[in-house]
Amino acid sequence: MSVHDPYGLGDRVAVVTGAGSGIGRATAQVLAAAGAFVVCADINGAAARATAEGIGKAATATGLDVSDRAPVFALIEGTAAEHGRLDILCNVAGIIRTGRVVDVPEADLDAVWDVNFKGTFHGCQAAARIMCEQGGGSIVNTASSAVDTATPEIMSYSVSKAAVVQLTKNLATEVGPFGVRVNAVAPGLVRTAMTARHYLLPDGSIDEAARAAAEKPLRRISPLGLIGEPEDIAYAVRYLVSDAARFVTGQILRPNGGAAMPW
Repeated sequence: MSVHDPYGLGDRVAVVTGAGSGIGRATAQVLAAAGAFVVCADINGAAARATAEGIGKAATATGLDVSDRAPVFALIEGTAAEHGRLDILCNVAGIIRTGRVVDVPEADLDAVWDVNFKGTFHGCQAAARIMCEQGGGSIVNTASSAVDTATPEIMSYSVSKAAVVQLTKNLATEVGPFGVRVNAVAPGLVRTAMTARHYLLPDGSIDEAARAAAEKPLRRISPLGLIGEPEDIAYAVRYLVSDAARFVTGQILRPNGGAAMPW
């Protein structure tokens, strides 16, 4: 007698944005390892292809600017048409611009909003229409621990991620009756290219001493004393898109080492 694996994703079709690096790449790899066919999308098409090639036959790749609505819809609708369904959408693509509130240029504010919020909104809107019609599916958005803790000089990023949280909750209430679940992950500090910008050397390598110094105070606020890796977030996403989370929607899962514990 076969036993159903509630964490397995066999025969499911997934789209992952931001799949060219970091959390997006790890998410694509983890979902594929669980049995899903994964479409890897990234503004850096070559990076997306590298992710897909590393996965093998269970993945394809495409370049995608999520801030542009039409290509997002074309990708999601095209994926559903080609495979006969769309089971999973993971909105991971994101950018950051730093600066004090009083100094932030409007262009930076617009850029962050267009990718982090509108890019997520575009994916949600396109996928939700398809998933509601087919009677099921799972969307996971990427928020941030920045929605729980005010941090200087990342207002644009924090506000965009707070908007993603509210989008997640609103959409969950609308599509739940159609069997579609919508959740978000809010990662703490994770070792990615985005966080590595603080300790990159001119040749692109990591200054390990600078990284250790930057991470030391952050380790102190984590009860586990840990800094996250992309795979830590990817496994949380795998749970949320799997049948193991069939009773979970409208929730914000916080893989952050315990650095923030909001009520």
